[in-house]
Amino acid sequence: MKATINIIRVIVGVLFIFSGLVKANDPHGLSYKMQEFFEIWHMSQFNDWSLTLSVAMNAFEIIAGFALLLGWRIKLVSWLLLLLIIFFTFLTGYTYITGKPKNCGCFGDCLLITSKASFLKDVALTILISLLIGFRGYIKPLFSSKINIIVMLLVTLLSFGMQWYALNYLPFVDCLPFKKGANIPEKMKMPADAIPDSTVITFVYEKAGQKVEFTADNFPADFSADVYKFISRYDKVVKEGKNNEPPIKGLSLSGITNQDSTQFVLEQPYTVLFFCENFSTPFTTWKTDFEKVYAAANEKKIPVYAITSSMEEAMKNFSPYTGVQVLKCDYTAIRTAARVNPTVYLLKKGTIVDKYGYRQFNKIIPILTKVPVQKSAAAIDQIIPVPHFDRIIKEKIDSIKNN
Repeated sequence: MKATINIIRVIVGVLFIFSGLVKANDPHGLSYKMQEFFEIWHMSQFNDWSLTLSVAMNAFEIIAGFALLLGWRIKLVSWLLLLLIIFFTFLTGYTYITGKPKNCGCFGDCLLITSKASFLKDVALTILISLLIGFRGYIKPLFSSKINIIVMLLVTLLSFGMQWYALNYLPFVDCLPFKKGANIPEKMKMPADAIPDSTVITFVYEKAGQKVEFTADNFPADFSADVYKFISRYDKVVKEGKNNEPPIKGLSLSGITNQDSTQFVLEQPYTVLFFCENFSTPFTTWKTDFEKVYAAANEKKIPVYAITSSMEEAMKNFSPYTGVQVLKCDYTAIRTAARVNPTVYLLKKGTIVDKYGYRQFNKIIPILTKVPVQKSAAAIDQIIPVPHFDRIIKEKIDSIKNN
């Protein structure tokens, strides 16, 4: 029995360490997943706490997993793990039963598993951790108390330190569709092996004060316009498809006139994009480095775009830089593209050459210096892309107002 319990200890410990490390690689990922649950449960007031909870939960998984392997404070750790896994089982069970959200985010974006697999995994872990509690007498500390404490301190520093790095310098391992080398236009297409949902048109009528639903294949025998009053119709999914969503969704770029500029931007030979969801990181913090990148791009005559969901504030901050076109985009797409706010991209015909968070903007300058000089600014202006129309229209409107 002792050998069995210690094998279980290793399995559980390694699983929690792996789960924590995968999510600690991208703390924002779990944070956004928490916000999905908060929205579903009408608890959006907790959204501001989601990142703090994400960092704490990821760190705890790593710390508790190592503590289990070391046999350190086994009674306390095992009970805390049991409480945590019961909570996880509730979440994965809820996702499995309701289908909301589609994925629980148990292993982050690097390892997507179905809600059913997540739920069964948590049920199995609940049983295993219960066994560890019941037979914890078989578990002995791996090292002396002093060494165990030193190791646990180092693990704690690691668990928080790597998350601090990911939040400031982008994740160590990029598991998102906007990774370096990805072609954004291709990622916006439906996968070649996609299987669409099977749907059937369902009609909703009212009969004698009661709502009745039926399809075209099973119209009621007594159907008539006098008896049935039409309410609505909808497509009912009878069989879910597979892999039927493009990796990149919701990336739609437009200016103040709401004209879609996405294709134009992604077709440019070279493009510099500054993804800035909002200005929670003040512009003054990264202004100097932004200006250096902006100057390097201008020298090579590479167009520069600021992608934001805070249009008014972005227009105010970028207005002194006449070569910067401000485009708006849904905040969800920006969050997927830029785990650090803001993040700079260099694109080559829609392919991501490289990207960096605002603390490393300077790293993209040496890459820009190797890019050949593009068409002159005049030649580009002659094309008059949609973003330039936005600027022209705004200037004319302002001119009319002033006169």
